[in-house]
Amino acid sequence: MAGILAWFWNERFWLPHNVTWADLKNTEEATFPQVEDLYLAFPLAFCIFMIRMVFERFIAKPCALGLKVQASGPQKAQPNAILEKVFTAITKHPDEKRLEGLSKQLDWDVRSIQRWFRQRRNQEKPSTLRRFCESSWRFTFHLYIFTYGSRLLKKSPWLWNTRSCWTGYPYQPLIPEIHYYYIVELSYYWSLMFSQFIDIKRKDFSIMFTHHIVTVLLLTLSYTVNFTRVGCLTLCLHDASDVVLEAAKMANYCKYQRLCDFFFLKFAIIFIITRLGLYPFWILNTVFFELPEVAGGFPALTIFVVLLLTLQVLHCLWSYLIIKAAYKAVSKGKARDDRSDIESSSDEESSPALSKNSHSSAATNGTSGANGTNGYLTSTNSAEEP
Repeated sequence: MAGILAWFWNERFWLPHNVTWADLKNTEEATFPQVEDLYLAFPLAFCIFMIRMVFERFIAKPCALGLKVQASGPQKAQPNAILEKVFTAITKHPDEKRLEGLSKQLDWDVRSIQRWFRQRRNQEKPSTLRRFCESSWRFTFHLYIFTYGSRLLKKSPWLWNTRSCWTGYPYQPLIPEIHYYYIVELSYYWSLMFSQFIDIKRKDFSIMFTHHIVTVLLLTLSYTVNFTRVGCLTLCLHDASDVVLEAAKMANYCKYQRLCDFFFLKFAIIFIITRLGLYPFWILNTVFFELPEVAGGFPALTIFVVLLLTLQVLHCLWSYLIIKAAYKAVSKGKARDDRSDIESSSDEESSPALSKNSHSSAATNGTSGANGTNGYLTSTNSAEEP
């Protein structure tokens, strides 16, 4: 294992010319980032996860109930052995031919069978209460860490001049505030790496999984090679929009439509400015161009270029979803108040009819109650973090 680690952390690859790991060992005069520091992230990630469990149960849940967030899940589909067998063993989205066959077999109209499958799919989805609690935790953490990061960077010269990120590099002493900021952020993303498999699974799960892997790699590697100054800038820049996104989700779950739309618009503006403006012209520029001018090129820069560009690709994908949602919200006007996290349709308000003769009383207008804004909010965890 020692041999593998020595091969992986080859100083000729990770450090500028004529710099060795021995040069970056802690001394009485200065403290530098050490690989061993990163081990603290694992127990702290577990602590953060446990804090989250306590927060959601004893703080977020009572708040949600006080705000009259819907505690029950979606309406359950009427028990039916034949349809249940099709749903579990064959398909959750039957095509027209199968619907017609089931209609003849059960003597139900096609509309009622479609409604049954819709209700059955929604039955497996989490309640609005659970979604609110999850967003409350994310909102609280991002608000805290963004506030901490902002106060830290406010008194840092590299906030106003990115070239200062590399002054004296790599011999930049590690101050306790940056050490704390890095370890807490890394611990949070390690906790997400594992909790995402039990959290509410949304449509952008694969994108978020990729995002978390890239984030953990960037935090780990940038801390090790003392890219902590530019790392702090990147973290704070990403947390800015996440706070507003989770606030918009919470307003959505509480059915505060105007407040939700306000937060979503604010989120969209902040996201576009930070991810498509400041990130490429601020972060990418200083790593790609200013760092080589100061410290010279070295092989590890290729790794950071690939990871940072991967983040930018994810930013573009999320920006497309945000702009699309905003366009739909504006073009369709004011959305209905009954926005939800399930497959919105007024069909769900009625139970499946028992025969074709009941079609006239059971059929409803199939217009969706979710607009573009809600569609984005309920399909993604966040357009997140670095």
